[in-house]
Amino acid sequence: MERRNFIKSMCAVTAVAAVVTPSALLAKGAPKGGNVLSYDAAVAAITGGKAVTDSSKVKLTVPEIAENGAVVPVKVNVESPMTDANYVKAIHVLGTKNGNARCADVMLTPLNGKGYFATRIKLGGTQDVVALVEMSDGSFLRAAKPVKVTIGGCG
Repeated sequence: MERRNFIKSMCAVTAVAAVVTPSALLAKGAPKGGNVLSYDAAVAAITGGKAVTDSSKVKLTVPEIAENGAVVPVKVNVESPMTDANYVKAIHVLGTKNGNARCADVMLTPLNGKGYFATRIKLGGTQDVVALVEMSDGSFLRAAKPVKVTIGGCG
């Protein structure tokens, strides 16, 4: 009988631990949805507070209307020579109204030869898609285009 009582007490302790532990982890003030990052916060994190300039050198290609927000094609082409003196260091693609604004980040070197990136992103609804380009001299260039989403992709 002692073994049966031991097993019962272990089951009771396990049940209490299973109930208490999650509630302790989700205490007041604990962040919910750890992947939430607004557009302004994402730009500030990327640029470190530096100024961002709209530029015709950044060519952003997105569809005007996306039938499915889960797979929106995006192409970013930067008209800049990829020399050691000044090259495209990074291309960031952001959605202005997504729960997490950062959709894609790609780091480049002069060896890449072109400041070009293409991917597919998720958009939770109709919003602007922004291409934020970091140059090796520390400057930031930007291009934005609106995309109308007919079926949501995030949620």
